[in-house]
Amino acid sequence: MGGDRWTGRLGPAIPVAPAARVDKFEVFFDLVFVVSFFIITRATAANVSGRQLLHAMLVLAVLWWCWVVHSVVASQLRLGEGFVPVLMVVGMMALFTFALALPQTFGSLHQGSAGPILVTISYVVVRAVHLALYVHATRGRPDARRKLLHFVPEIVITTLLLLIAALLPPKIEDPDLGLWLRDGLWIAVVVLQYGSGLTGGTKGWTVTSAEHWTERYDLILIIALGESVISVGVGGNLIGQPVTWPAVPAAMLGILFTAALWWAHFDMIGPAARIALHAAQGGPRVAMARDAYAYLYLPMIAGVVLFAIGAEELLRTITDPAGGVAERAHGPAVPMLFGGVMVYLAADVAFQLRTLHTVTWTRVGALLALAAGLPVGRRLPALGALGLLTAICVALVAIEVVVLADSRRALRTAVFEERTEHEASEAAWRARWHDDGPPQPAD
Repeated sequence: MGGDRWTGRLGPAIPVAPAARVDKFEVFFDLVFVVSFFIITRATAANVSGRQLLHAMLVLAVLWWCWVVHSVVASQLRLGEGFVPVLMVVGMMALFTFALALPQTFGSLHQGSAGPILVTISYVVVRAVHLALYVHATRGRPDARRKLLHFVPEIVITTLLLLIAALLPPKIEDPDLGLWLRDGLWIAVVVLQYGSGLTGGTKGWTVTSAEHWTERYDLILIIALGESVISVGVGGNLIGQPVTWPAVPAAMLGILFTAALWWAHFDMIGPAARIALHAAQGGPRVAMARDAYAYLYLPMIAGVVLFAIGAEELLRTITDPAGGVAERAHGPAVPMLFGGVMVYLAADVAFQLRTLHTVTWTRVGALLALAAGLPVGRRLPALGALGLLTAICVALVAIEVVVLADSRRALRTAVFEERTEHEASEAAWRARWHDDGPPQPAD
């Protein structure tokens, strides 16, 4: 009775309408992920090694799965309406704590288990909030409610694995064995999470608004690209330092190639994929939403994290007074820069193939050019390597603008007609207010 009174005063949870778009609270929630991406990048850039990269990708994969589950809930309920924001703020606090504890997750076993246990507790709270909201959203829908039989075991087992990874490795006498056990348990968590999504099938799931789903994922990708710019600026010591002439072109190149990567997805592929998801219905729509967005956006964001770390290392070399303009990048900076961009573009090619069933030859050519440019970039000064990568990315955009001009024009015409018709329909619906007045709240 008390719970009904409390939720009644805040207002009911509002289902997502077929033409709904992302609300402001969802963007507010994503700010926590900005912190998470930044911390992952910072922790990895501080000590770049193969094992450190593995840890970064494992943490990113677990974090991304939490976001995927969050997007599933957001596709059912408006997160900014009624009592839902109260629970989501609890989830935000837990997610923020999760992000703050990430650097201790894979630290030395001698540091104790406090950090890893905090990560596990935060993970449980985030998943519990999403589970509670999903239960509420699926009332009266037996098929969707039966998904809990697939949903709950994954939460329980992954939580137990994270807890074991926090408590057991420090107790093992052989430190190397303890480290490998911890890594193996985290790998098992990731395999179980993403495997459960594939084996669960599409029955019972719904994507009510294709517009909302695609916009949701596009915004988080833009956030990741924006965070990479912030990471390069902060990590490369460009902020608060005296401006030097090598730093200026380096910063400009960093913005330029990131903008080119934004263009590579959002100029044509993203809008065309949105239309394709609108056209799909039922099981095929759910399968496309899962495969293309929930799964293939992960390697795209992983690529962003990788090239942000590589670009940061390059800028640190360029702006280091002891090095000079002719200084080559050290360590894995150039491979991570080129490799991150290749991962991003390869995932985008797979995304295009899954949603549009086409492959653009310019993307394949760009991947080959990046693979050929990698050994060349390792022999160039740091600024030259950054310039070479930027030239390849900008060339990809420039060639597609010319070669795909007709396709771009046709796509924009279709989008304009769609928006015009949608606006006319909304205007006609609102015109009824002039006759009957706006809807009045119930007493």
